[in-house]
Amino acid sequence: MFLQWRQQGIWQAIHDRLRETLRRAAGRKPTPSAAIIDSQSVKTTEVGGVRVSWFSVNWNLAVVVHRADVQDQDGAKSVFECLRHGFGRLTVIFADSAYGRSGLPDWVAARFGWILQTVVRPVHVKGFVVLPKRWIVERTFAWLGRSRRHSKDYERTTESSIAMIQISMIHLMTRRLARLKC
Repeated sequence: MFLQWRQQGIWQAIHDRLRETLRRAAGRKPTPSAAIIDSQSVKTTEVGGVRVSWFSVNWNLAVVVHRADVQDQDGAKSVFECLRHGFGRLTVIFADSAYGRSGLPDWVAARFGWILQTVVRPVHVKGFVVLPKRWIVERTFAWLGRSRRHSKDYERTTESSIAMIQISMIHLMTRRLARLKC
């Protein structure tokens, strides 16, 4: 059933519908005008390869899984291509300074008409500091990290890794909706 639903795009469809429902329940439009992008290294087993999961977040607008040797600014292009369809209201994407390299902001503006805005850490601040907008993507990583299934990536294919992330987000969103309905 898992494989069949993955191949038919059912996990993606459920995920997307729940995300839109949550946004409406919060008094927002079904699609966002802003997003946040970041990457996170994922431990794997000897069956899989070293991968990085890319997220464009609020409630995962897109997920792309690829090898860890891909630079942030290069892997981000795959995420932006995924966002091309279905997010007509999108105007700005927040990111850390790694995404400001290699002309990526200009490429994003020319190709999609979006603003890729890097959120820079204050220069003279030492230790941990909460950065505007960036904490949202870190919170999503933390939510996913609570799922036992994401302690490591056990999947043999990137498609299955993506589906498992979608299933975890479906779980989180249904719990959130249940709390809102009470």
